[in-house]
Amino acid sequence: MKKIASILFILLALSGCVGVSSQGVLGTGVNIFLDPRTLGTQIDDSIMQKSFLIRVSQIDKKYVLSVSSKVVDGHIYLTGTVDSVDEKILLTKIAWKTEGARSVKNNIKVKDKFSLKNSAKDLLITSQLKVALLSNKKVSMANYQINTVNQIVFIFGIAKSDSEKREVINEAKIIPDVKNIDASIFLVSELSKNKK
Repeated sequence: MKKIASILFILLALSGCVGVSSQGVLGTGVNIFLDPRTLGTQIDDSIMQKSFLIRVSQIDKKYVLSVSSKVVDGHIYLTGTVDSVDEKILLTKIAWKTEGARSVKNNIKVKDKFSLKNSAKDLLITSQLKVALLSNKKVSMANYQINTVNQIVFIFGIAKSDSEKREVINEAKIIPDVKNIDASIFLVSELSKNKK
């Protein structure tokens, strides 16, 4: 009973600390039973993500708003925009120094062609894809984070099968104005805690 109470306390504490940039894949408001990861993996990933966010916010709080991070099975995924290449490198180093990091995929873009028109187009693409995935019964939208930067769609998440993974990518391909798709989608069978 004490162990269950401890786990519930940790989950409540972790969900109360979620920042702006950590919402998305398997984040706030998502039922933990929809998440294909084990409870232990979810807790480990959440602790890693919070650790990264705390270290980043100590350097400069602007990163909490401009950069999104997500951790799945020890793989850290970064998206967003920064002002310089040096900032991108700094955030990559911080991610790699996060205890338990197995890999870092940095899709952060340096602001060079940023405009209100591009930003509006990116927002529209992201919204259209989210709606398409929500209405697709073959996809569990709760398991994906979607970001669009300069009309490149970045998808990060967990698929239950190869067919679900293909379904997500195919939905992205039919959205107007998409220049490219960068999908980092793990299969449930690839998650380390699920391997025998």
